[in-house]
Amino acid sequence: MSAQPQIVMQAKGLIKRYGQVTALDGADFELRAGEILAVIGDNGAGKSSLIKCLSGATIPDQGEIFLDGKPIHFKSPIDARHSGIETVYQDLAVAPAMTISENLFLGRELRRPGFLGKFLRVLDKKKMLEESISRMQELKVGIRSMTQAVETLSGGQRQCVAVARAAAFAQHVVIMDEPTAALGVKEGNMVLELIRRVRDKGLPVVLISHNMPHVFEVADRIHIARLGKRAAVVNPKHISMSDTVAVMTGAKSADDLPEAAHA
Repeated sequence: MSAQPQIVMQAKGLIKRYGQVTALDGADFELRAGEILAVIGDNGAGKSSLIKCLSGATIPDQGEIFLDGKPIHFKSPIDARHSGIETVYQDLAVAPAMTISENLFLGRELRRPGFLGKFLRVLDKKKMLEESISRMQELKVGIRSMTQAVETLSGGQRQCVAVARAAAFAQHVVIMDEPTAALGVKEGNMVLELIRRVRDKGLPVVLISHNMPHVFEVADRIHIARLGKRAAVVNPKHISMSDTVAVMTGAKSADDLPEAAHA
């Protein structure tokens, strides 16, 4: 029996209420080293609230979050970022008129060394360009020039820029919220391939998606959210898509699944 990979990020008993609505009702979560963990659930299952808590966008009312076994308390996405957690949102948050290189370093611009950078705050554009090229090559993103504006790129390429930016700066975890939602088949596959490369670089990935074929194609494990809780964590190699959907919708209980389906 091989040892389980270490748990990089964990949540225990998260509760989040908005007035009379309970979005999270004692939710648990575990992300292991070197895996792509897909998070799926019907609308209202609590997956968005869970991800917002993990990425610092929301503060849970109760429960604990751990990073590398130590309790953490994020008050904002900046706190999560400082802890090495990067999130790629569905609406991308890229600046269309700026170049790819400028977008990769958006909000984290490098300054020139010495007096120019420290006092005059002059940007080190050359270094940012060199690092952008190296990061994109490392992830095998095929874009002609780092100096072209993001608005000249296709939807899939823009998404790749957002994913590459997250992968470049994440130390611990990359969270991706519906990264293929607005893309065609070819571009969706391009982004899935990039997600695999991010994992192969050694970064665990949390993938939120409605696209079940995509989930089954890339996920190592699938976290099923239902009614604000974790209903089950399943192994896509040992469970059918229809059984996964049945647990997600409540037509089946996790207890009905064969032992091999649990992950």
